[in-house]
Amino acid sequence: MRLVKVFVCAALLSPAAFAQTQVPVTIPQEAAPPPPKVVSFRATKDNVKAVFGSAEPVAAVRPGDTLDATTLDCFGGALTKPGDTLSMVKGDNPLTGPFYVEGAQPGDTLVVQFLELKVEGDQGIGALGPGFGALSASTYTPMLNHDLPERIWFYSIDKVANMATFKASDSDFTSQIPLHPFMGCVGVAPANGEARSSIAPGEFGGNMDTPEASAGNTLYLPVNVRGAMLYLGDGHAAMGDGEVAGTAIEVPMRVRLKIDLIKGKKLSWPRFENDEYLMAIGIARPLEDATRIAYTELIKWIHDDYGVSQLDVYELLSVVGEVRVSQLVDPGYTVIARIKKKNLPPKLPPVATPAAVTPK
Repeated sequence: MRLVKVFVCAALLSPAAFAQTQVPVTIPQEAAPPPPKVVSFRATKDNVKAVFGSAEPVAAVRPGDTLDATTLDCFGGALTKPGDTLSMVKGDNPLTGPFYVEGAQPGDTLVVQFLELKVEGDQGIGALGPGFGALSASTYTPMLNHDLPERIWFYSIDKVANMATFKASDSDFTSQIPLHPFMGCVGVAPANGEARSSIAPGEFGGNMDTPEASAGNTLYLPVNVRGAMLYLGDGHAAMGDGEVAGTAIEVPMRVRLKIDLIKGKKLSWPRFENDEYLMAIGIARPLEDATRIAYTELIKWIHDDYGVSQLDVYELLSVVGEVRVSQLVDPGYTVIARIKKKNLPPKLPPVATPAAVTPK
């Protein structure tokens, strides 16, 4: 901190006496925050994590800093060529992190602005895993038929053309797929001391598998523990709605994020925003409960920030709201409810806080 000098006096002194009794006093004043910086971190097979939870941070970032990090693909780089099998994969969705966000406390909101995402390498992977996928049997959706067979697809990636090539395994058919890089896993440590698997999504974010985690969008996450403990992973070059077979085009990724905080603003579920849309996330099973969460959170958001009553927002969303199933293969399904900002009134001004008194 730095010190400033001010003068105090007795209230009852005459002006002449006051002029002779001025006493310099030093009062501490907060120092200016350090300028934003770029924090870099590179993921390796030896430093990634398997769960979202409190752990020794790999680096610290301050609000305003830019995080430049890499992530492994969801197979941990184990699959590289035809003939490789899923038995070679040691763990799903290895996570980069956690990153300690200075000043973050429970009850705050972590702001993650996606600046740039780049696919690392020239190949992506898709796979069918027995017992996984929207059309496969599982413990919760048992069926009499046998599991689908394991199968792996390799996608060539042309970064210049911004395309990936799907090549059918049972014919000569191919298809060009535009790249849309995004992070499948973005999350913080859960509340109440929990640690959650890297394949699980929830109130803390996690394996949401939502294409909105991409350049040009901002993610809001609830802070549950001191420092927030931010994790990243599961890079995708492209993904269809639902991620029905269980994987996207899985790739290692390099990502640049701007980190910020909203102090004292408590969220219940993750939210996304860009110049055009407000987007609320719901995660649950069954699918209708995920949808209810998403729409309820969107209604609360619009009511709080735009001043429209909840019943009026409910009706408005019934005629202009948009909803999308992002994935229905993970332990909880991800649904996104959204509305275009052009359908909303001007945002309410922020609530004024009392200005600090500056000594003169």
